[in-house]
Amino acid sequence: MVNGIEHVAVVSKDTAALKDWYMEMYGGRVVYDNGKGTYFLQFADGSMIEFVTATDDKTADVEKQAGIRHLAFSVTPAAFDEIVAKLKADERVEEVHDVSENAKGLKTYWYRDIEGNFSHLIYRPEPLM
Repeated sequence: MVNGIEHVAVVSKDTAALKDWYMEMYGGRVVYDNGKGTYFLQFADGSMIEFVTATDDKTADVEKQAGIRHLAFSVTPAAFDEIVAKLKADERVEEVHDVSENAKGLKTYWYRDIEGNFSHLIYRPEPLM
């Protein structure tokens, strides 16, 4: 089951300044700061924006170019593998990065939908907040 959109990612040349601007304009609080320029800002309803540092390299992968870059769909652990299998079976879907899981159990699967929009599934065993 898909829980909803966990976050929208914005790739920025100055993530700290952009994060601060969103906080000033709309409120919210930082729930994640990796110390390297990646931030998650959460709003009252639980929705989040991720700010990621952009590259100046125009030949870099789209996920590193400035702008709104991806939607992250939060899924239950039981649904993760099922939805990944459905996406992989759909020949209109382009796999960008296969399933990965970190030491804390966070799982992701990156893909492009049938119109080329960049998205990923995410299972996060521990919420950021």
